[in-house]
Amino acid sequence: MNKKYMNIILVFSCLLLLCNCKNKTSTEISLNQELKAVTFDFTELPGIGLEKGITRRDPSDIIYIDRVYYIYYTKVIGQASGYWGDMWYATSTDGFIWEEKSRILGIGKTGDFDSQAVFTPNIMEVKGKYYLFYTGVKPTPGRNDGIFENNASTDITAIGLAIADNPYGPFTRLTEDPVLEISESSEKFDSYRIDDAALLFKDDNYMLYYKGRSRSHGTRGPGHTQMGVAISYKPEGPYIKYGSPLLDKSHEVLIWKHGEGVAALASISSTLAYSKTGLDFTSNGKNIKVDNRPFAPGAYRPDLTGGKAKKLEWGISMVHNGPDCYLIRYDVIEK
Repeated sequence: MNKKYMNIILVFSCLLLLCNCKNKTSTEISLNQELKAVTFDFTELPGIGLEKGITRRDPSDIIYIDRVYYIYYTKVIGQASGYWGDMWYATSTDGFIWEEKSRILGIGKTGDFDSQAVFTPNIMEVKGKYYLFYTGVKPTPGRNDGIFENNASTDITAIGLAIADNPYGPFTRLTEDPVLEISESSEKFDSYRIDDAALLFKDDNYMLYYKGRSRSHGTRGPGHTQMGVAISYKPEGPYIKYGSPLLDKSHEVLIWKHGEGVAALASISSTLAYSKTGLDFTSNGKNIKVDNRPFAPGAYRPDLTGGKAKKLEWGISMVHNGPDCYLIRYDVIEK
């Protein structure tokens, strides 16, 4: 389909999503928007927990296939965490005892957008295919020594996609190019960083949520991170950006199906937010403050493999521990 017409159709689709709630009574909307105050219990995890000299971070959402849980994450060996590493996976039969399996995707070819590191994976299964979204970065442009400066202007990130016939791979890149890139205008909220994919299928659309940072904020960027979304009719794209940011202070993107809508955890403000459509998280004014939130969390998401999910129950997050970051389980306790 011509990209121009794809853009027009997706704009109309977004408008329809926003208007969906008009056919509901105010009572039904209130019930669907109900988010309860929660706290979190944490459990150390054998297999992907603390290990000297090893960083495990940025866990994906968790999927359940043939009585086995799968999780994907960034792994760095013998070096402090940051914009280094590649992606690994682990499995569990109970969600508590995990076995690390192997690397699931390494860095791209020299010169490609993901030739420095690949990280923050996330996963979705559609009709027997497994779609692994990830963030990629390449060495600093203009240098001939392969050094990555992690500057606040040219060291941009983008989101790539690899596909497999099963959850353990091998995963093959859909293309050597990203499926989602930064905006060209420096004033846009996502003109410097596009990172941290989270997936959702809703109202016949594939929704790719992500965090964005702007070049205009320079080194102050992390504190201004916002959540955005791009939409497609197919899991492999093309993904068309919604255009405007959806939620402020969303440095680590966590979204999940909640009732008939979508809930999100804004990490910097430590608040829960709800959207009937998945596109408007701010107008209902019902954001709830949470205590002791998990860091860089992924959630157990049955909907990512065609199942049903109505709320957040448990997941895997990370513990900041210098060069020895590790993964830990959280369980949601309603107050």
